[in-house]
Amino acid sequence: MPPAPPSLARMIAPRRAAWLGLLMLGGALTEGIGLVLLVPLLAALGGEGGGRLAAWLETAGLPLRLEELLALFVALIGLRAIITQARLMATQRFELALVDVLRRRAWRALLHCDWRVLLGMRRADSASLLITDIERIGFGVQQAISATAIVVTLSGIGLAALAISPVVTAGAALAGLAVLAGYAGLRRRAQALGAALGSAHADTHASLDEGLGALRVIKSLEGEERAEAQAMTGFAAMRRAQIAFARDRGLGQGALQFGGALALAVLVWLAARRWNLDAITILPMVALFARALPLLGALQEAWLNWRHARPALDATLALITAAEAAREPEAPGVAAPGLERAIELTYVTVRFGAGPAVLDRVTLTLPAGSITALAGPSGAGKSTLADLVGGLLSPDSGTLAIDGTLLDPPLRRAWRRRVAYVQQEQVLLAASVRENLAWGAPGASEAAMLDALTGASAQFVLELPEALDTRVGDGGRVLSGGERQRLMLARALLRQPALLILDEAASALDSENEAAIAAAIAALRGSITVLIIGHRGALAEIADRTVRLENGRIVQLDSTC
Repeated sequence: MPPAPPSLARMIAPRRAAWLGLLMLGGALTEGIGLVLLVPLLAALGGEGGGRLAAWLETAGLPLRLEELLALFVALIGLRAIITQARLMATQRFELALVDVLRRRAWRALLHCDWRVLLGMRRADSASLLITDIERIGFGVQQAISATAIVVTLSGIGLAALAISPVVTAGAALAGLAVLAGYAGLRRRAQALGAALGSAHADTHASLDEGLGALRVIKSLEGEERAEAQAMTGFAAMRRAQIAFARDRGLGQGALQFGGALALAVLVWLAARRWNLDAITILPMVALFARALPLLGALQEAWLNWRHARPALDATLALITAAEAAREPEAPGVAAPGLERAIELTYVTVRFGAGPAVLDRVTLTLPAGSITALAGPSGAGKSTLADLVGGLLSPDSGTLAIDGTLLDPPLRRAWRRRVAYVQQEQVLLAASVRENLAWGAPGASEAAMLDALTGASAQFVLELPEALDTRVGDGGRVLSGGERQRLMLARALLRQPALLILDEAASALDSENEAAIAAAIAALRGSITVLIIGHRGALAEIADRTVRLENGRIVQLDSTC
């Protein structure tokens, strides 16, 4: 049975919600009382008694003289202004706190999610959700809070109206409910348009992410116009959804204003001609309904905006549910296994979904301290095998053992502490060399960093303007490709790994840089077990043996040293 989605209510701080509720109630009460005072004010101005309401106020001990009523009215307006400002700030803090909770929980869920599940997610969708959709949720929550505040305020106005004329209030309430019921179709359409906007956001984010990563290729192939057209197609889809929503919202507001004015006119006519109410009663009721009508419009718009943002909330909660359901087991206090003899795979099979096995009954031994090269065509299963021995995946069948100890999920996570991974994509922070190295081993000493740089043939760092404190720019742009790759290798060596995995780590380098990295890796033979993905070049030549994969099976195993 699939896990239940996380409850949004549990992510809300009770104290914030309670404070917000009190402010809403205070605002509604001050507004209602201020509107009720219109009756005795009119009575005081006209010298009339003010009817039943004036008698109630007199019984309650409230002043009925004009000066005192005006002073009380001004005081109520001032108090309401203070309460409104406090409510706006409380709403902002509430919204931002909820957005932070959702974003943190979603990001944590992804970080701790099983690698197999992460591979099935589109990276651009997750990025779009974390950046854009959760912001939309914040706006939607703000609108939901506004709608709640409006309902509370309308309730206060309704109570004031009941005190003045129950009959007219009942008629107005029925008219208002009929109007809101008539907009049910618009609210359903708003939710559908919100889902369409979320999909368009994700597709556009994916297109731009791919384009930014391929700018060199795009320019070299003279594909600027095609890339621009592809991005504009995504933007156009976003705009269509946004314009359709704005059109529906505008039509709804126009119809509400016309319908509200018509209802108000009918009620005033009935009050004056049929129910024979006096002006002192009718005029405050007109003021009440004139105040309630824009509130009703604001309520409808806030409701539409909430429904428009609701798909983003559903998508976020669905991602959190899926990622948390696939959370890797914790490994507190579990010691990482040592690697003194060998990593052994026995009849290991890995498959993703219902397709063919990516690895099919693979049996392989990686002796401790050896250098092994994995070769084979694209899709042969090389990266999957590397993920397996690196502790990112568990086999569907067969066994994976370190020095004879089977890697169960908690032990697999602990094993990753002793694994370092250097991939083809050069992942560096826009920070200093020191900070980039420390990412691999927080708290490492400067002496350890210098040793790692030496082991990676990356002594060029010492010749940089500020040595370890030199900032490398966005993605390491200040450095050459070879320098970036050697810095990544130094970061990996700083972890003092038992297993080092190089995934096409030198495939894009010139021969000089490749030779430097190969020399650094060769010097590790006997002290670190190395797995190289790539079948040609200087790195492959230093391997003790080459394992060739095809269609998930080992088809050749050659000793080269």
